[in-house]
Amino acid sequence: MNLEEEIKKIQERNKRVEMDKRWETSVTRRICIAILTYVVVVIYSYLIKNFDNVLLSSIVPVIGFVLSTLSLKVIRKIWQK
Repeated sequence: MNLEEEIKKIQERNKRVEMDKRWETSVTRRICIAILTYVVVVIYSYLIKNFDNVLLSSIVPVIGFVLSTLSLKVIRKIWQK
């Protein structure tokens, strides 16, 4: 394998890593996870027959998830120092 091929492979890998990093921090990903979490909790609430404000009480885990993603940036900055 020559040097040009190795450089090309490294550049392709770097593009994949950068795309993965952008996806991990994207608002789209957070919204998708929040929606899926909400749907799963609503379904679970119906399965266990917890009918007391199902739609409202199901939002609690979603809020927890969103808050954790926001606070982790602050914690990571502190950890990096």
